[in-house]
Amino acid sequence: MLLDTPSRYELQQLTSELNALYAELIDDDRLEEWPELFVSDCVYTVISRENFDRQMDTSAIYCDSRGMLVDRIVSLRKANIFPVHAYRHILGPTRMVSTTGALAKTQTNYAVLMTRTDGHTTIYNSGKYIDEIDLSGERPLFRSKIAVFDTNLIDTMMVRPI
Repeated sequence: MLLDTPSRYELQQLTSELNALYAELIDDDRLEEWPELFVSDCVYTVISRENFDRQMDTSAIYCDSRGMLVDRIVSLRKANIFPVHAYRHILGPTRMVSTTGALAKTQTNYAVLMTRTDGHTTIYNSGKYIDEIDLSGERPLFRSKIAVFDTNLIDTMMVRPI
């Protein structure tokens, strides 16, 4: 559905800001705030492009509720052992694919750089976000976020959200 120009730009701005905040929370290690960007019955998936294109359900990360997102962060903080590193997201423009009522479907290309404690920076992951964003509340929230990654080799354990 094509919207009139002002409404389309306003929605695009809201959804772009949501993705920017999403990346900021991950990059600034404010992971405890990250689940608040999702509705309670959300779906969050990180899946290879090959599996996505073949419509295979096998994914690197799959969570089907905000509670599972919270559990993932608690596990990351308390149970997982992994090399210390920092992420930096580089996001392309968010493209409004469609809107139906209070649901927007968008797509955003991304690259995630990883810097280790030795100062070495590499491209950790790249791909696209396919999002369904609930616009019915006071602020937009992700109903579904799928990170479809092109990177075939994951350098270290995938512990943080992409």
